[in-house]
Amino acid sequence: MRLKTKLVLAITTLVFLVAGLVSLVYVSQLVGAAVQQTYQNTRMVAEQVRLALDNALENGLKGQEVDPNNPLELRALAAQAVRGDAPLKAVIDSVNRYSLTVYDVNIGDNLGTILVSSNRDNDDKPLPVRPRYQQLLDAGPLQLMAEVFGPPKVFDVVEPLDRNGEPFLSVHVGVRTTLLSAFYMPWLKQALWLMGFALGAALVVGFLLSNLALRPMEEISLQLDYWTAAGETQSAKVDEPKQELAAQVSTKIEMIGQRMRNVEEVFAALKENLDQILGNLQDGILLFTGDGRAVLVSEAARRFLHRERDNILGLHARDIFDGSTLLGRTLWDALDAGVPMVQEEIRTESGKRIQASVDFIHDDETNQGLGALVTLHDVESAEEIESELELSRRMAAIGRLTSGVGHEVKNPINAIVVHLELLKAKLGDASAPAARHLEVIDAEIHRLDRVVQMLVDFSRPVELQLREQDLRGVIADVLALAAEELSTRNVTLVSNMPDEPLIANVDADLLKQAALNVIQNGAQAMPEGGRLEVVLEGDQRFTGTADRSGNWRATPGDRPGAPGWKSAVLRIADEGPGIPEEIRDRIFDLYFTTKSGGSGIGLAMTYRILQLHHGSVEVQSVRDRGTEFRLRIPLAATEWGRRHPRPAVVED
Repeated sequence: MRLKTKLVLAITTLVFLVAGLVSLVYVSQLVGAAVQQTYQNTRMVAEQVRLALDNALENGLKGQEVDPNNPLELRALAAQAVRGDAPLKAVIDSVNRYSLTVYDVNIGDNLGTILVSSNRDNDDKPLPVRPRYQQLLDAGPLQLMAEVFGPPKVFDVVEPLDRNGEPFLSVHVGVRTTLLSAFYMPWLKQALWLMGFALGAALVVGFLLSNLALRPMEEISLQLDYWTAAGETQSAKVDEPKQELAAQVSTKIEMIGQRMRNVEEVFAALKENLDQILGNLQDGILLFTGDGRAVLVSEAARRFLHRERDNILGLHARDIFDGSTLLGRTLWDALDAGVPMVQEEIRTESGKRIQASVDFIHDDETNQGLGALVTLHDVESAEEIESELELSRRMAAIGRLTSGVGHEVKNPINAIVVHLELLKAKLGDASAPAARHLEVIDAEIHRLDRVVQMLVDFSRPVELQLREQDLRGVIADVLALAAEELSTRNVTLVSNMPDEPLIANVDADLLKQAALNVIQNGAQAMPEGGRLEVVLEGDQRFTGTADRSGNWRATPGDRPGAPGWKSAVLRIADEGPGIPEEIRDRIFDLYFTTKSGGSGIGLAMTYRILQLHHGSVEVQSVRDRGTEFRLRIPLAATEWGRRHPRPAVVED
């Protein structure tokens, strides 16, 4: 069966059901109204007959003497009075003649015998047993229809006449159902005619609606041809005319849906790659549409704007950039005015230097504005990274230099020591004037040998003994080792460890040496004593990444997706005079020191040990208030770390 035929049948059936239901309701309401109206008319007729009966009894019994103990005598007198009353007979005859629904009128006594009837042959006969008209009034729609249009029945409307509170006579007006149906049949025929007209109209409406319903589908099919033309095969085009229009549209929509799913998968993969790229960028990037709404926000952008990235997407630029801040006001003014901004340096209220750029995107053909790109660059962070890279380059150069110098100087020193011992043996006398000079030479040569040995050790490749362990235990060992020395210097040690373990893959001995160097420097910075605070805590920042070859390298910033703490931070803060700003960039240089008798190797070694562990060292110092070192160590047991294990041997 074709779709159009199904639509015609469905719509016709629906309209038929609606029209039939409405017609049935109309007919039932019509019959109910007819039954109610007939009851009112019949009751009025019964009251007229009862009134005439009262007058007949009053006139007929006037002046008659009746024995109250003889009811038969009273009945006989009443029958004589009503049968001989002409007005009563006239009322009964007029009702029977002119009322179209009244079947008969009977006046009966309390014994159930007819005294007067519209049918003279019924006098002195028993009253017929009939249902009360109230049954029709109380019947439901279906039962009422069945009673009125079913087998003929007569229903009585009764008006009683009491004497001294007891039944005496009663008026019975009978209504026949055939008279009801005949009287109201014209109305019913009109309702049936309306029902037939509704069914005919349903056929016409069904045909028209089916064509109107399929016409947009044909247009949709033509539009779908444009989208499916590239993917259709020749066989599909040959089979298409054999299919119905709905099947053709369904097939084309399914093809487009499959293409959309394929595009969605590609788009999801591209979006994931883009999110990873934006997550690793240190610069904040925001892409706006032509109406100024954000559609692309990098992970770093929220740090510049101090807002969650998900709360920025979809917002208008005026809602993103805070007009109360210099950065937000500058960016909004540039976007609102449509004026590009090229690497303009902005110093925020907190003193942070940010380099901002605003570029507008236009259509080359129409020159219509498509959107804007906002780029935020942290100048200070870039300078810090450049400083760290420069320090690493200097330390690598120093390592190569010291490696060569140590090798070249070590052999002459050994020769000098040997010949010095021979010279001492030849002089023999320890009290000779030259002996004192030889001892000075010997001491300085040994000191020079220690310095050269330290150079060799610093530049030599370190074989890390990596093992996963709780950093709380490592730092606790360092504090126990340094506690006695700190107490002799009048330094109060305050430590704080986290409740949960911080597991890291580290060389415990080297890490202890790095932490001990910083703790000793902090104690030495307080010659009069003071408070030294050592705090170990977890942090969300990640300090290491791996390249495609699996080689790890230290990079500051975040790595999205790693669960839990990503790194541990050891904060060591003293209350010393602080580090002057002019020398702060040189404290990790080899042999740089401001202490008399210092070697200048401790902090350089600490920096190198943290680099070997793919961590970092940060310094914050305030003049006359103290210095805080932050040693950041990546934590182990992340999925990324398991996929890209770190090398056991690290060389400069």
